[in-house]
Amino acid sequence: MDKIGRLRVFIQVAEVGSFIRASQILMMPKTTVSAAIQQLEHEMGARLFHRTTRRVQLTSDGELLLEKARNLLGDVEELESLFHRQNGPIDGRLTVDVPSRIARRMIVPALPDFFSQYPDIQLFLSASDRSIDLIQEGIDCVVRVGSLSDSSLVSQPLGRLSMINCASPAYLQRYGVPDTTAQLDDHWVVGYAQPTLVGADTWSWQQGDQYGEKTLRSRVTVNNAENYIGCCLAGLGLMQIPRFDVQHHLDNGSLCEILPQARPPAMGIALLYPHRRQRSARFIAFAEWFSHLIKPFCET
Repeated sequence: MDKIGRLRVFIQVAEVGSFIRASQILMMPKTTVSAAIQQLEHEMGARLFHRTTRRVQLTSDGELLLEKARNLLGDVEELESLFHRQNGPIDGRLTVDVPSRIARRMIVPALPDFFSQYPDIQLFLSASDRSIDLIQEGIDCVVRVGSLSDSSLVSQPLGRLSMINCASPAYLQRYGVPDTTAQLDDHWVVGYAQPTLVGADTWSWQQGDQYGEKTLRSRVTVNNAENYIGCCLAGLGLMQIPRFDVQHHLDNGSLCEILPQARPPAMGIALLYPHRRQRSARFIAFAEWFSHLIKPFCET
């Protein structure tokens, strides 16, 4: 392992605070990780970590090296990215976490196209709707929809997803079709409890230059998109959702759009990653591919 490789190992250990966890993320034996750190300490002439039975912690010299190493590797990866994209294959392992519905409805069906363009990338696709620690879990980047609260991550905006109001034909037959937002008081909604949303039963809309919002009745509240759509299909209430997520239901008639003149405000979608300077060629390739993939579902 060369010095650049040892610095990569050092950064990973420093970020997760564990030799074992770093070895799992890097997919190399713990003995190799330990040997790389020992050799680096010998080369630097300084102790880089305080070691305990449960955790390793940076020394003051280690903290100084971490800052310099991140900058150095950022420059190296930028150079590698430049020449790989121009003259050679883009390869390596990329770990991406995305909301489960985006994985299922958008990314997975399009992966054959991705691998036809980048056959040497090994993609680990994690699908979740929870908040995760990218560094602790070894994630290169995440796709997130809605407001972003973690200012420690670098955000690359990708667009704004078009939203839609929906109901099932059975629901509309029973309760009628609302023609105006004033009539929403006579209807039920499916509640959706997520930290990034205003509230479980809050209905919002944009009508021309006017923004409206009101709390409506609900009989059921869920915390994931799969059940949210399922409840709407079952006729339990109205819902507001990104269009891409239900386009197939709109096409086959199992859901109907309502109040097209008062659709919800579009929701931002962004790619988040830990360090501004560490953008590998495979990361850039995925970001560009995914940005093109979602473009038809975003407002122009």
